[in-house]
Amino acid sequence: MNSTTISRVYKEWCEKVKTSSLRQSCGRKCLVDARGQMRMGRLIQADRRATLTEITTRYHRGMQQSICEATTRTTLRRMGYNSRKAHRVPLISTTNRKKRLQFARAHQNWTVEDWKNVAWSDESRFLLRHSDGRVRIWRKQNENMDPSCLVTTVQAGGDGVMVWGMFSWHTLGNLHFCDGTINADKYIEILEHNMLPSRRHLFQGRPCIFQQDNAKPHSAHITKSWLRRKRIRVLDWPAYSPDLSPIENVWLILKRKMRQRRPRTVAHLKNCLQQEWDKITPETLHHLVSSVPKRLLSVVKRNGNITKW
Repeated sequence: MNSTTISRVYKEWCEKVKTSSLRQSCGRKCLVDARGQMRMGRLIQADRRATLTEITTRYHRGMQQSICEATTRTTLRRMGYNSRKAHRVPLISTTNRKKRLQFARAHQNWTVEDWKNVAWSDESRFLLRHSDGRVRIWRKQNENMDPSCLVTTVQAGGDGVMVWGMFSWHTLGNLHFCDGTINADKYIEILEHNMLPSRRHLFQGRPCIFQQDNAKPHSAHITKSWLRRKRIRVLDWPAYSPDLSPIENVWLILKRKMRQRRPRTVAHLKNCLQQEWDKITPETLHHLVSSVPKRLLSVVKRNGNITKW
């Protein structure tokens, strides 16, 4: 092959590349144009929980050209929508949303140094068997906390164990396993035998603020009276605000560990919980407490609504 042949072949190749680059489009024309995508977007906004079949059926109403479910799926993905599991969040009333906003604004100027003086406490139930049952919705990547993309939850029973725990910036407190239902009297016993020793261990006599949510045993008159007698300063916590409390993230860590370890009996579950509780590092606690100012800012930005935390 001489140089002339090589030059000719190269010239022909360049012409082909130039011609192909000038092509406006290739393949089959999309059945859903820009107007159709706007219509499909409105259908998603109106009902996030609609199935692919329902979206396709509703799209056909008033349209001359019909499409199949595969085309609907492809169009939604092109628009940025994917079928995902909805986040489960507490149901918050307008009144509680206003209280959350008031709390966030009142403590927005607190620094991490201020939050280091808080003792975070809570109860959580750990089950031996986990049921998923999550609702799938259509949303874009940045719409995970949009109110229309959330599913409200209520507490449910099951075989497992209820635990009470407490921690601060400095270290972990006690992890207590609760027997039976927790009423005000039992809660006071937990505070007497676990919170007071934990507080001495966590703060070594330094002033601190005790945090608890608004569960009925916590807000009972006899509980409040006991706390006053013990001269324990309590943080005025807004109702339905698990996203503001970093101890909720500790429970999530433990529940993730329990799914991995899969305990088969309640005794084994307790043993696993205690082991994983003891493994939580100070760096994890520091990270969680340091996130509180950001949580408050998120509540203010969302006008009191639940946040991603």
